[in-house]
Amino acid sequence: MKEVTATASTVDEAIQLALNQLGVSRDRVEIDVLEQGKKGFLGILGNKPAVVKVKVHPDPIEEAEIFLKNVIEKMGIPASVTKSEAGHDKEIQFIISGEKIGLLIGKHGQTLNSLQLLTQLVANRYANGYVHITVDAENYRARRRDVLMQLAEKLAEKAVKTKKEVKLEPLPAYERKVIHSALANNRKVKTFSVGTEPHRYIVIAPVHEQISKE
Repeated sequence: MKEVTATASTVDEAIQLALNQLGVSRDRVEIDVLEQGKKGFLGILGNKPAVVKVKVHPDPIEEAEIFLKNVIEKMGIPASVTKSEAGHDKEIQFIISGEKIGLLIGKHGQTLNSLQLLTQLVANRYANGYVHITVDAENYRARRRDVLMQLAEKLAEKAVKTKKEVKLEPLPAYERKVIHSALANNRKVKTFSVGTEPHRYIVIAPVHEQISKE
């Protein structure tokens, strides 16, 4: 946490001096007034300056980016990370590029999903409101979405043909959402999630089955 101690004639002047040194706005800092300051006799004798200590609150996105870069570096994989804001600072995407990216994606994106989860935890540790973090590499998220949508259609056909429920393997919440959305307008089947994280999975059931949603 960056901090400076500033001295001036008044508390307000000392705070502004500290903000100028830190290069941040007042809403980004924590202020501790060490001395209120005091004017002496006739404004000359016994003057006592105001002293403040100003600390900068960590920026959640900066902390998340630093964490992600450090993890990748410790994994020994040469890669760079770029940041993209999806419209506002509550929707952040980190794009990983470089060599041996497949190692960072992992089987079915498991490594990439873990990096995303940990990076999001770091960001929200410092954020006032919830920040959504996406970590992507080699456009994996879009390719995975296409695969999931095709899988959803295929398994829906299987459920209708066999007249039996079809259970998918456990998926992260955002991947389950892709399946639900892909079949939302399919009147022949219905989908619902079962279980608890990280083992929660989707069931695709033909509509003639009377199954209660959990």
